[in-house]
Amino acid sequence: MDQSALSSRAIIGLYFAEMEAAPAMPMVDGLSNLFSSDQASETYNFLGQSPAMRLWVGGRQAKGFSGQGVTIVNSHYEATIEVAKKDARRDKTPQIKARIDEFYARSQTHWTSLLSTLLLNAPSTACYDGQFFFDTDHTEGDSGTQDNDITVDISTLPAAVHGVVTAPSVEEMQQSILKGIAQILSFKDDRGEPMNENASRFVVTVPVGLYLTAVAAVSTLVTAALQQNLNPNLIAGLTVDVQMNARLTWTDSFAVFRTDSPIKALIRQTEQDVEIKAKAEGSEFEFDNDAWQFGIDAWRGVGYGYWQRGCYVTFVA
Repeated sequence: MDQSALSSRAIIGLYFAEMEAAPAMPMVDGLSNLFSSDQASETYNFLGQSPAMRLWVGGRQAKGFSGQGVTIVNSHYEATIEVAKKDARRDKTPQIKARIDEFYARSQTHWTSLLSTLLLNAPSTACYDGQFFFDTDHTEGDSGTQDNDITVDISTLPAAVHGVVTAPSVEEMQQSILKGIAQILSFKDDRGEPMNENASRFVVTVPVGLYLTAVAAVSTLVTAALQQNLNPNLIAGLTVDVQMNARLTWTDSFAVFRTDSPIKALIRQTEQDVEIKAKAEGSEFEFDNDAWQFGIDAWRGVGYGYWQRGCYVTFVA
């Protein structure tokens, strides 16, 4: 493409080229389901969990949707840039392409921004069962009281080196991660059946300050499991990844999520995917300003799914 004579169509083409080459978004896809919407809002009713096989006695016992649910409203989001015609004509380096690349990259991180806000608000915002998403007293049917907001007293852990709550040692982080995983594996549905017994993949979501410690910790989880008298074969069969999220303002906490389940911890909803629009050649805006404008917009929303897929871990000492 001749960068010395960029047209508005060429600039739009640069945006679509970035879209086609876009990599996967593991932080987004691992934590959330994506559902389509065709109206202002959608309501999601929850099952607790699909029923387990049972001995056939007295006919079938069908399980329908519960009365519990969450409503997600679609909101309108936009971003717009302006390019002077003289800059398009003179661009040789090519700076405009770099700016369009960045424009697309910022639009790609919008889902991350929305989901991060959910995570930050999770200890104080209700999910489908009426409890805070991260809470100490979830209960449904025969599940008993369940806790996905736990604290770990690092001063009591069997570690050779002890840190502080904002800078735990690698051993303390290892054992805290295992406690979060074990908590998720213990969750039961409204019939008292385990909800995560076939889980094999987890992600540890951490703020910047805990990232290096978490990476070092997950590399030797089997050793940490032995310290806690856990079956090392169980841990060896799990895949545990670490995701750093620079938007999280946590200083003494992190979260663990199961990422291989059909229904995940969070929900993304899209009524209209990202569209690009332009005020370009022949427009009144071009006539008045000798410039073009390129805008993107989308209608989307986010909400909480299964709290049973995540556990929030806070360090205390």
